Amino acid sequence: MNQKGFSWKSSLLKEIDFYLVTDSGLSKKGTLSNVKDAVNSGCRIVQYREKDKSTKEMVEEASEIKRICSGRAIFLVNDRIDVALAVDADGVHIGQDDMPVETARKLLGEDKIIGLSVNDREEAILAEKLGADYVGLGPIFDTATKKDAGEGIGSLKIREVKDAIKLPVVAIGGINKDNCESVIQNGADSLVSISAVVCSDDVKRETKYFIDMIRRNKKA
Repeated sequence: MNQKGFSWKSSLLKEIDFYLVTDSGLSKKGTLSNVKDAVNSGCRIVQYREKDKSTKEMVEEASEIKRICSGRAIFLVNDRIDVALAVDADGVHIGQDDMPVETARKLLGEDKIIGLSVNDREEAILAEKLGADYVGLGPIFDTATKKDAGEGIGSLKIREVKDAIKLPVVAIGGINKDNCESVIQNGADSLVSISAVVCSDDVKRETKYFIDMIRRNKKA
């Protein structure tokens, strides 16, 4: 592997805490507003997840998100490798049923970040073998945000996965202010809380809440 690309990615991914995933269907103020507010609050990683817009609209919006994130946050596109390539995003996040990691790597190159959704220890170990740069583990708790997510696996499973791989583990699924501390205490490097942030009237405040909580618990 290109050592320069590897070390660049590793050092960037070590810095993440709160991970913003956009959702235009849930957002009160719109995707671009959410990204701006989150990045201004110190969010260091943004995933553009959009299922309802045309490719043209997505490319336009992704270009704008890239501009907002430039030099301040990692910018990934969910699933759509064509959109990521079109705007030269920092990488992609893909699911178990999306394009295989090896194919995505061939298209994107060694220097781009690839995150893979996993549900358990075995999938996480395989993700590492296939060359993913981090895993998105979940759903940790039951969630209404993603209809096909399945039942929550519980925060104790995070430690199991964390002990089995060297990659950063991002926890996702049903995470909110009431249960987020257990997620970090059980070893997650970062977490996603979609509805708690994008449904809020004050995205800056909510993002800051999660960043402070994560940093506090990582130090403890």
